[in-house]
Amino acid sequence: MKERRLFTNYLKNQRNFQGVSLHQANLEGLNLQRINLSRADLSAANLKHTDLSGACLTQANLTDVDLTEAHLVGANLTEINLIGADLGGADLTGVDLSNADLRCANLHNANLSKAKLQEVNLDGADLSGAKLCGATIINTDLSVADTQEMSLEGTEQCELEGPLSATSANWVSWAG
Repeated sequence: MKERRLFTNYLKNQRNFQGVSLHQANLEGLNLQRINLSRADLSAANLKHTDLSGACLTQANLTDVDLTEAHLVGANLTEINLIGADLGGADLTGVDLSNADLRCANLHNANLSKAKLQEVNLDGADLSGAKLCGATIINTDLSVADTQEMSLEGTEQCELEGPLSATSANWVSWAG
């Protein structure tokens, strides 16, 4: 599907684009709130500054996608493939990233406040400067990611074994 056709149909109130192929598509800066892109192929797409708030991207392929400063507030990102994706400065407030694959993803300065990170693969991910205030983190190993200057302010009910340290092998999983 071409970008223009997707956006034209979106403007006609169509929201269901399950399984579409938008490999290397340029959707920069578009407002695509509440769109359904489940199982879609958006690999290597340009989604900089795109508003995907409330979108459903379950099981979508976003390998090497550029989501720099994108808005994904409240989006469903369960089982999503974000390997090598650039989410620098993105607003991921309240997203569900259960079973997501974020290996080698850039989340530098991303806002993950109140996000759900359950069984997320963060191997090699850059979470430096990310905000995880109030996030729920379950069975997710943060020790395999760069967590320098990551903010956990306001996170409640942390169950930690040992001291709070982003590099601690004991800080593998906790629930809020």
